[in-house]
Parts: sequence; C-alpha cells; structure tokens
Amino acid sequence: MTLVTPAAEPLLDVRGLTKTFPVRQGLLERWQGQPARAVRALTDVDLSVERGETLGLVGESGCGKSTLARCLVRLHPADRGSVRYAGQEVLRLQGDALRQYHRRVQMIFQDPFSSLNPRMTVGQTLREVLTVHRLRPRAQQDGRVRELLNLVGLPAEAAGRLPHEFSGGQRQRIGIARALALEPECLVADELVSALDVSVQAQVVNLLLELQEKLHLTVLFVAHDLRLVRHLSHRVAVMYLGRVVEVARTGDLFDRPAHPYTQALMAAAPHLEPGQRVDAPALTGELPSPLNVPSGCPFRTRCPHAFDRCVTERPELAEIRPQQQVACHLYDPVEQAARPPAGGG
Repeated sequence: MTLVTPAAEPLLDVRGLTKTFPVRQGLLERWQGQPARAVRALTDVDLSVERGETLGLVGESGCGKSTLARCLVRLHPADRGSVRYAGQEVLRLQGDALRQYHRRVQMIFQDPFSSLNPRMTVGQTLREVLTVHRLRPRAQQDGRVRELLNLVGLPAEAAGRLPHEFSGGQRQRIGIARALALEPECLVADELVSALDVSVQAQVVNLLLELQEKLHLTVLFVAHDLRLVRHLSHRVAVMYLGRVVEVARTGDLFDRPAHPYTQALMAAAPHLEPGQRVDAPALTGELPSPLNVPSGCPFRTRCPHAFDRCVTERPELAEIRPQQQVACHLYDPVEQAARPPAGGG
C-alpha cells in the first residue's frame, strides 16, 4: 500500500468534537429530584484524515467509533467542536451547502439489509439517488446503474431484483454502489464487514481497496477487527471511552504500540503466525460506563501502569515519534525521566 504524504491541510479535520446523549429519567428519579444524566459518547475528539488515505478507527464496542462516524456525516448533531472538510466548517452547513457535503462524503452502514428499502429493486434504489441529486438525465440512468453494478462486481440483471434475493455480501456491494452513485470523494465505512462471514469479508475489503485506488477515494474505516484494519489502512486511530488515545502509521502502531490500551488490544488479537506475539498484558476488567467516566485518564481503572497523576489529570494527544501521537502520561518527558515508558519502546 502506498504511503500517503500528509498535505498542508487534511481533507477532514476534527477538533474538540464532543457528543452526549441525555438519559431519560424514570418517574421515581424525577419524583426524588435526581439530576439528569447523560452518556458521554465523545469527549474532545481530535482526528484528521489526509486526502487519498484510509484511516482505520478501532476500539472496543461502546468506545464511540460509530457515534463519531455519524457525527461526521451529520446524522448526529455534535454538542460542540469543529469538523472541517476541505477547509469548510461542516457543523454550520445548511441547505444546498449541506446537500453538497453529503454528496462529497457518503456513509456505508454495517447492516446493508436494514439500510435498503425492501420494496424497491436495486435498479430503483440506484435510480432514485441519480434522480434526487440530478446526477443523470432519465435517459442515461439505466446505463449508469449498469456501470455502478459492474463497479462493485454485480451482474446487470441484479437491477431487477429485490434486496432479500441477495446474500449479505451482495447486499453490502449494493450499499457501496448506492454510495458511489453520488460520486463522493470520501467514504465513511461503519463496521462495513462485521456482519459478514469471514470469506465474504475478504472479498468486500479487497473490493474497497480496488475502488479506492481506481476512484482516488478517501476512506474512514471503522472496525473492531485489527487484522482487517492492518490490511486496509495507511494510519490507525485507537479510541477508548469516547476519546482518541493513539494515532500512528499502521506499521508503527502494530510494531510499536505506545498506549497501554493499544498494547492490550494487540496482545488480545489473534495472530496468523504461531511465533508472533506482543509482550504486553492482555486487557482485563470491564469498560467503565459512559454515564460515569473515570476522572483523569479514562483508562486508568484498567491500566497496569496507572499512577497518581492519572487519577487527577487527563492526558492529551502528543507526538512521541514522527507521525505517532499518544495520550498517556507515561510519555511525558518529566515522567520518562523518573521511570521507563510502558513496553512500547
């Protein structure tokens, strides 16, 4: 995979993005006058995606990956923060400007069956996109539908069939074709293959790689399978409890994980080579509730290296090596002078 050289300005730049979801109170809680609670899904997320690259976004279930993806495409309104696309502030877009943004940035969902209208044929689904966004005159739409189906490896006769007549992998290809119908620059793939069999996963992932190279796409690939992320991504961002805790080039992250949470993820991941291992403790304990995020470093309750500062002060992302950032007090120069860093080197 060709390494993407960072441009002067990233295509997608996220700063301080925060999202909470209020929890509905029961009658007893309201009667007792208990304060309202909220799930802290995202907290001050900083992230950038370079033009033409694939950025993998990984972490445990409930860490905020899907919420971040939905905030980027404006399916969820953010509480605060900034999302800039090609230098334009996305969170303030309205009307035609927001419509143009949705053309340029398309999302592909985890469950292709629920995201497709079961009463519309594949051809009708794709033609609807072309009609609503005025991308092709009616006389050219059938030809464009055939082009899109060919692009994702489906036969032309698929246009006359309904979604339930296809396998899961084929339905995901239809979802990709629908996204590509808008001729986007950027795809946000939310757990694109997690609902598919392993053999089908490889086919869909390879298709995505081919499409990226052929159409010069930028991809944010949200997943929990580290093997897929390693195969697809130029860089990887690791999320924990609503925050990005490490960002690095894929090779660097897998060869020298820095954050204790990243090290634990790598230790828990299965390896294809019997002799390959990571010298780091496996992840223990339960993910804390986003209703009650620990003070200081969110990972401190599960971290084998936690110390007093981790309880009171939240670490910020800082560069520890070229193009490798980590949010961990162990890499603070003052702390490094007092003790060796965690086993990432």
